[in-house]
Amino acid sequence: MKYFSTRGAGPVTLDDALRLGIASDGGLFLPEQLPAFEVGDFNGAHNIPEVAHVLLNPFFAGSSLQDDLDAILSETFSFPIPATPLPVDGHDVSLLELYHGPTVAFKDVGAGFLAACLSRLEGDVENPLTILVATSGDTGAAVAAAFDERPGMRVVVLFPDGRVSERQAHQLSCWSENVLSLKVRGAFDDCQAMVKAAMADPELSSAHRFSSANSINIGRLLPQSTYYADASLRHFRRTGNRPAFIIPTGNLGNAFACIMAREMGLPIGPVILATNANRTIADYFDTLEWLPRASLQTLASAMDVGDPSNMERLRHLVGEAAVLREQLGVLSVNDGQIEAAIKQDFAEFGFATCPHTATASHTWRQLDRSLADEHDWILVATAHPAKFETIVEPLIGETVPVPPELSELLSRPAKARSIEPTLTALATVLE
Repeated sequence: MKYFSTRGAGPVTLDDALRLGIASDGGLFLPEQLPAFEVGDFNGAHNIPEVAHVLLNPFFAGSSLQDDLDAILSETFSFPIPATPLPVDGHDVSLLELYHGPTVAFKDVGAGFLAACLSRLEGDVENPLTILVATSGDTGAAVAAAFDERPGMRVVVLFPDGRVSERQAHQLSCWSENVLSLKVRGAFDDCQAMVKAAMADPELSSAHRFSSANSINIGRLLPQSTYYADASLRHFRRTGNRPAFIIPTGNLGNAFACIMAREMGLPIGPVILATNANRTIADYFDTLEWLPRASLQTLASAMDVGDPSNMERLRHLVGEAAVLREQLGVLSVNDGQIEAAIKQDFAEFGFATCPHTATASHTWRQLDRSLADEHDWILVATAHPAKFETIVEPLIGETVPVPPELSELLSRPAKARSIEPTLTALATVLE
């Protein structure tokens, strides 16, 4: 299968799309054609690696990695992704727990898959591939964990100084010598702009062999589609119903992966995007004008994105706002509503949720009753609440137990360099 840029460049192979991260014209790679599936195509697939093999095999056609697909999937899905039923009378509602990986956030799936692919494509110790990653909280840690100590790989993590939780900041900065952690004096959008500018700079790209591990890289989206495929298939087999999903979203990568799975024929019903107070997507659906803006700092820090990159993919695949809002819902959730949802989740469900997951639970509670009653619902839990203990614990009045994966990372020493939000500053550090 070949891959083309959303702006027209291409075609390239999957191998090159993974290596490059972003197309030569600044666009984002998409496959020339999405494969079409029926539920029966997955009859022999009973766990995520098996579902993923069926779903992703067409994307690997012609790739040098095709024979390694099963090994890549075994590395990627080394932890459980359960859908936990919620105690909601008269409704079938569950929580898709995506936070059981090494950095207890959903980004572990995409980052692990990308690392498993690139480590097989690359490995030149003398001239390493440099993975640039801008993060609003969780992506950088997942990417650093996935590439930590891999030969022939260097990771450069850029995160907004003072705009992530203390535990997130520690996770972003506690890795081996092949990971460089940079505290940027700005917002996530500054970090993302620096990554895009660096990758678009021919001299820097040639000198450092850049690739990206943000959700601009197609290698992040492909594996994320598989847990939506698996969750929807399990639910459909159990109930005969196509579940609806509510997905916390910032840069739109996780949500786009679900939409991509639905476009391929998986039994997925309505998809609703839950954003925080950064209203770029919600306003686009309301006004039909795409107006990116500077991001606002919120309690759901990993979703603090004012210019979501994957909207370019979504508009290319599905259409502009008038079409999108017929197929998707969106609700913007402010900090006060996030706090109220965390309290209510703990009271009703008996366990804590992180600020990002709380945007999904709040959105579910705000659904029109006829819509809520018409469908079964899967709320997407994107991170473990222990990463946000300073927010969650005062609201629920209890200590959130720290999972072993997070405890191990917090025991490591951390180090990060502080830089200005400019390409010049990044280039200087890279040298």
